[in-house]
Amino acid sequence: MVQDPFRFTVVPSGAGLRLDQYLAEQLPEHSRAYLAGLIRAGEITVNGRSAKPGQRIRPGDTVSGAIPPPRPVGIEPEAISLAILYEDEDLLVIDKPAGLVVHPAPGHPSGTLVNALLHHCPDLGPIGGDLRPGIVHRLDKDTSGVLLVAKNAKALTHLADQFKARAVDKTYLALVQGRLRETSGRVDLPIGRHPVDRKKMSTRSRRAREALSLWRMRERYRSACLIEVKLMTGRTHQIRVHCTAMGHPILGDRVYGGGSSGPGGTAPRQMLHSWRLGIRHPLREVPLSFEAPVPDDMGALIDILRLTALPEDRAVFSSEVRQLTPSP
Repeated sequence: MVQDPFRFTVVPSGAGLRLDQYLAEQLPEHSRAYLAGLIRAGEITVNGRSAKPGQRIRPGDTVSGAIPPPRPVGIEPEAISLAILYEDEDLLVIDKPAGLVVHPAPGHPSGTLVNALLHHCPDLGPIGGDLRPGIVHRLDKDTSGVLLVAKNAKALTHLADQFKARAVDKTYLALVQGRLRETSGRVDLPIGRHPVDRKKMSTRSRRAREALSLWRMRERYRSACLIEVKLMTGRTHQIRVHCTAMGHPILGDRVYGGGSSGPGGTAPRQMLHSWRLGIRHPLREVPLSFEAPVPDDMGALIDILRLTALPEDRAVFSSEVRQLTPSP
């Protein structure tokens, strides 16, 4: 059984295109990589003959084939509550809580965001030939905040292109250890896999990739700071690694050297929050901006740290970040 058989006759404007590129333009609901796989498998022909993804097409060529029905990925839906910030037929934006794993993996076969999404969106469209949620970007298990999900292949491709073009505005909040002297700065240090510990990332990797983070001070306390970080690239663990490279690891990040908060309280997990995210809608092309409120555990630690702040620092506490300001 197949789904959506097709037959196209190439017009002059399509002359010279690669076959996979041409098909991606004709079938935008499917990714180019997926269509290339179907071409290699012989599911798509040119003039009745098998072809290759890079084959150049000519006017009058007949391109035909059929899209197989999507395959289930074997992940069970689970009724896990989701904090939804926005949803339409193409896009789902959630406020991910700390502690929630995004994808099933060894040690976390269930109870993940993917399990929750399959329950929330039982009619989730096929992506890459599979029935699976289109998570556009990831957050670490213990990082909270805004996370995007594409509900169909076309939306996934469009959003992935925005991330690749660095057209997404990504702003995080982080509580870091120690007192930064500057009020803003940039960390421009390449990041790659740690040379010894393969579960970690490092600025001293033998095969590092460009990574740029811009930060500015939000609040300063006696033994810690609240900073706002804009990600200009999207490397694994980027903020955590860059903060450690600055000598100010994120509070509670035991992997990268962040210990307790000092006087008054300890961090129950890494104090990193995906606060704001701006994109263009994947189909309507209108600008959208989303914000996830500071989670309770991070907010409670901010309140405690404010009590330890010096008088001159206390005068500039930001109500935008945390509405509750304890009395001196």
